[in-house]
Amino acid sequence: MTAADQPAARRRGLDPKVAVGAVFVAALFMSIMDTTIVNVALPSIGRQFDVDPASVGVVNVGYLVSLAVFVPLSGWLGDRFGTRRVFLAALTLFTLASLLCGAAGSLDQLTAYRIFQGAAGGLLTPVGMTMLFRAFPQEERMRATRVLMLPTAVAPALGPVLGGWLVDSWSWHWVFIVNVPIGVLALVFGLLFLPDYRSDAAHRFDPAGFLLAALGLGLAMYALSEGAGRGWGSTGILVSALLGAAALVALVVVELRLPEPMLDLRLFRDRIFRTANLLSLFSGAAFLGMLYLFPLLMQDALGMDALHSGLMVFPEAIGVMIASQVAGRLYPRVGPRRLLAVGAAVVALCLALMATIGPDSNLWVVRVLLFVTGFAMAHVFMPSQTAAFATVPARSTGGASTLYNAQRQLGSALGVAVLGTVLAAIGTVTTTSGGTPTANLAAYHSAFLVAAALALVAAVTALFVRDSDAAATMRPVAAAEPRAGAEQAAAH
Repeated sequence: MTAADQPAARRRGLDPKVAVGAVFVAALFMSIMDTTIVNVALPSIGRQFDVDPASVGVVNVGYLVSLAVFVPLSGWLGDRFGTRRVFLAALTLFTLASLLCGAAGSLDQLTAYRIFQGAAGGLLTPVGMTMLFRAFPQEERMRATRVLMLPTAVAPALGPVLGGWLVDSWSWHWVFIVNVPIGVLALVFGLLFLPDYRSDAAHRFDPAGFLLAALGLGLAMYALSEGAGRGWGSTGILVSALLGAAALVALVVVELRLPEPMLDLRLFRDRIFRTANLLSLFSGAAFLGMLYLFPLLMQDALGMDALHSGLMVFPEAIGVMIASQVAGRLYPRVGPRRLLAVGAAVVALCLALMATIGPDSNLWVVRVLLFVTGFAMAHVFMPSQTAAFATVPARSTGGASTLYNAQRQLGSALGVAVLGTVLAAIGTVTTTSGGTPTANLAAYHSAFLVAAALALVAAVTALFVRDSDAAATMRPVAAAEPRAGAEQAAAH
């Protein structure tokens, strides 16, 4: 960051780290919660617009596909126009789109506004992460990652609870309108205090890379989101998956030949960045898949209402928040390898134990199991994200953040797709000898075992992480503080 770009936060006496952390947490909280809070409102939306449950799903699909399309563009925009300008523009669009979604008068309008929301969400997280990692020097990256635990842990768990309450007490419109005050406050705060980080790595726009990435990631996200419900053999899903895969293969070929690509896939030559991304893909698929599967088990199989099933998940968020304090202190002493391996292994064990949940299960035991899952998952989330960027040059932070977030979006969709496919293949309803339909617990239990297998793959992948590669992020902050300012100046 050059002297000319010294932030308004510094001039007003506010630490730029605090400014970036506060605005990014608020934006990330909205973006993550938006993917879960809307699910609760879909039946109510369908009833108001007189459409069947399958058709109303386009509201979520449009958001996810748009988000996947715009993630690849985020790194180039941040480097070209400055992170502050791009982030605040995306935050403005997300807030405005939320208001428009709340005021939508038809399903077509709502779907269009959700696409705008997805475009903004696709820019918010990668650009915000770039700002965060440029504001914090290497030895403070674990502290920066701890900032992200609040939205990452609480938002997915709070979404169904808040969504259920808003729909029951008010209407589905409020699951979108609730974003507006948060967005406005974050925008005002950002205009006053948010620093600007520009990179010397800005390069020409890569139209071929953008089109291939948008096509490949967009079609892949559509196929993963809809495959389990529509059937993997259906024409639309099959064509989308094949075209998406072909576009992604072409993307790799094209981008590796360009000196200044839209997506810098050469970053995957970095051993710890590549390994951490692979680990995050499988652990994210397991964890987000569990958050999708558990409420279905509670509601559809065990007869619990939406609000109480959402409250059942909340101990997971408490576990993550408590563990974020523990993991941050252990990381410099233990290193990422052992934290990641043990954390992912414990998550796998917990998910396997969830395959025993049934009508006679003690709900407090289930809550403790969810708490331990969240506690262990924090020991995966925080070290993997910190270690991933340990050897990435400062000039490449934007591109690395873009790749990391694209992988994270695909991972969450992969988890839901795989577990949804297991449910569909086995069948969630069975018929008793008397001809009465009843919930098929075997389908849910099998899906939990598949989620456990995904977490176990992450645990094995963690064994390939080398603590020596993450040494720059393991230095005690106190010992490195005299050099922090010099490092930041050199980086920016």
